[in-house]
Amino acid sequence: MSTIVLVGAGPRASGILERLGANAPELFDGPLEVHLVDPFAPGAGRVWRHEQSPLLRMNSMAEDVTVFTDPSVEMAGPVRPGPSLAEWTGPDPSTADPAVWSELMAMRSTSFPSRRVQSAYLKWFHEVAVSSLPDCSSVTAHPTRVVRITGSAQVRQRVWLAGRAEPLVADVVVLALGHLDTAVAPEHRQFADHAAAHGLVHLPPAHTADVDLSAVPAGADVVVRGMGLAFVDLAVLLGEGRGGRFARRGGALRYLPSGREPRLHVGSRRGTPYHAKTGYRLRGAPPEPPRFFVAAELLARPGGLDFRRNVWPLMAKEVAFGHYRELFTGHPSRVRATWEAFSARFAELDWYSEDMRALERAAVPAVADRIDFERLDRPIDGLGFRSSEDFQDFLRSHVAADLARRSDQAFSADLGAFLAMLGVYGQFGILAASGRLRGEDGWWHGFFSSIASGPPPDRLEELLALSRAGVVRFLGADTWVRTEDGVFLAGSPSVPSHVVRATGLIEARLPVHTLAHTADPLLASMAAAGEVTDVDGLVLVDPVDSRVVGGDGTPHARRFAVGPYTTRKAHAAFARPNTNAPSFRQNDEVAREVLRFLAAAADSADESVA
Repeated sequence: MSTIVLVGAGPRASGILERLGANAPELFDGPLEVHLVDPFAPGAGRVWRHEQSPLLRMNSMAEDVTVFTDPSVEMAGPVRPGPSLAEWTGPDPSTADPAVWSELMAMRSTSFPSRRVQSAYLKWFHEVAVSSLPDCSSVTAHPTRVVRITGSAQVRQRVWLAGRAEPLVADVVVLALGHLDTAVAPEHRQFADHAAAHGLVHLPPAHTADVDLSAVPAGADVVVRGMGLAFVDLAVLLGEGRGGRFARRGGALRYLPSGREPRLHVGSRRGTPYHAKTGYRLRGAPPEPPRFFVAAELLARPGGLDFRRNVWPLMAKEVAFGHYRELFTGHPSRVRATWEAFSARFAELDWYSEDMRALERAAVPAVADRIDFERLDRPIDGLGFRSSEDFQDFLRSHVAADLARRSDQAFSADLGAFLAMLGVYGQFGILAASGRLRGEDGWWHGFFSSIASGPPPDRLEELLALSRAGVVRFLGADTWVRTEDGVFLAGSPSVPSHVVRATGLIEARLPVHTLAHTADPLLASMAAAGEVTDVDGLVLVDPVDSRVVGGDGTPHARRFAVGPYTTRKAHAAFARPNTNAPSFRQNDEVAREVLRFLAAAADSADESVA
């Protein structure tokens, strides 16, 4: 029997299992022995495990979440459709968590479900994936970690597990590690040392659901760096999670403190929270595949590709095209040209040309209807405030305006831009995996997240209530933090006169994983042995089939890797339906290559016996 070890048992591993089952009838004859190695339960994995606060929710609507392939996925394997989260009928009610079952029964397609609901969906999908494997196959879960792998490409691999003397022996190993921890960076180590010396609180970058927040005292002034989803979770857990309540009075949402909350002084590079998810659908023409930013066309050019010079202008043009397609076809009364005429001229122009700006001004009279990437990225650049109170008022107005825009069908062009960004994101992944991209320092992923991966609208409404109640205070853009006089000092150029003295510092952001600073024992051991190639902190994999490229530049025939720590980093393990999701395409490629390898190995074994 052919044996596969999947290192990691979260939704990405389940997706590969499903693709193994879907492709086996064509490519492989016989049962499979599969071992899943992960400290967390199969299916949901670490991020989506059931054992987290029921207050934590997804930032996607139920109708926008699927783990199943559909006809939009460009792959060689067969489509095996299935229900989105919104269409799912749920687990067996006799065994389901009553709270999860109750939420499922009340859930609408536009609901933002709890992570526990998503955990149940992923667990169910994992069971579906296991059942799709060839007859007589077996799947064994090992609740531990892989610490090292040994074996050349010519022999079966030995996979060594923590706490186990004998290794698993596998024909193929697939690393599906997901999001990983890192060693503490020097900056954070300095803050930690200062905190330890003066009895302060310091929490370095981490997944918020994993952090022990009991160390944060009630009533303490705490600086928070980061205003993305990790911060939203933090505000939930330190507010409502400590007994506070939200109540609507006279149409306005109020926060009623429990008295156990700290005071959170929050800032970031951008100085504003992520944009809320939109609450409407397109009114105009449906989205189209990328037209201007196509990875294959860029890769056909000779030489390297500079992000700012060669790549970003095409990405921006693609996103703007989606924005204007929805504006012109969904709101024709607000423009001064036909879509046919505008789009033809748009296609001829460079995004950063004065002729493009002139076209926008002539055809789109309202400034609010034009897309402005610089303003979206740095909305408060150039603004200064005399007092912290002035800035609180300004930022609350800014967030309220964003909420109003994201719930107003009149601005559905924003959704057109969002959908175009999803297509751009997939193309960018192909480009990044080529190894020819230079000069992208992570800005694109941060910008994408701020626009396309924001929280549910009601979370920002709650943030406004927390601000009015004094639980949250906004610091501004380009927030700085330093240690002095036994405390943490923090401020921002947005309010030069205001400096916060705090007894705590929380880094509300995910750790930035790099191979050189990984805390994962398997990747660390592979790096030390020269069995991986480091490309800008990522594990180099073959851009065609995701085989791990060793230090000698040769792909290892028996080792594959998928996930955000690789050069083919398709971040999401699940996706919006009908979007040709990169992770689904990659899962199919990897599964088919694994099955081809196993079939060839089995044939070779049969011939040697004969």
